[in-house]
Amino acid sequence: MKKLIALILVSFFFVSADLVRFHPPGPGDAPTKIKATFLYNFTKYIEWPEDYKQGNFVIGVMGNNTLYNDLNTFFSTKTLGTQKYEVKLFAKASDITRCHMIFIPADYTGSVNEVIAKVKGKSTLVVTDKAGMAKQGAAINFVSIDNKQKFELNKTNVEKSDLKVSSSLISLAIVVD
Repeated sequence: MKKLIALILVSFFFVSADLVRFHPPGPGDAPTKIKATFLYNFTKYIEWPEDYKQGNFVIGVMGNNTLYNDLNTFFSTKTLGTQKYEVKLFAKASDITRCHMIFIPADYTGSVNEVIAKVKGKSTLVVTDKAGMAKQGAAINFVSIDNKQKFELNKTNVEKSDLKVSSSLISLAIVVD
């Protein structure tokens, strides 16, 4: 009888473990993790001016608490050289402080012109998530093609921010003017 109970408990444990392990991510989890990985890799293939290589590497997020929380978790253990990543949430363009990169989710792209005006003359990479934004001032814009995450890169907009993009990143991008 003890063997039967032990066998049932062990079987229950393995079935429970399999259910937990193979549980699909919740809605929005996968796209956020993919975009976080892209943002992280952008930081490796873009060069900021020397005065931006001091202190924390700051990534701003426009007005999306869930995305902010997910990015904050993703970047909390990572560094870029000696710089720790710091994620900041901004409710509106006028709140933006110095940052290396600012991400504008699709539902906040109505403020893209204000954000671009706010970071003009600074070495801030503007990243958006809505079709057409790379032609409207963003340096990098996420697009989905054939259910795959891709990105557009506007070299002119990157250069306006005094940033240098590696040829490796350019070769992976959909280059737009």
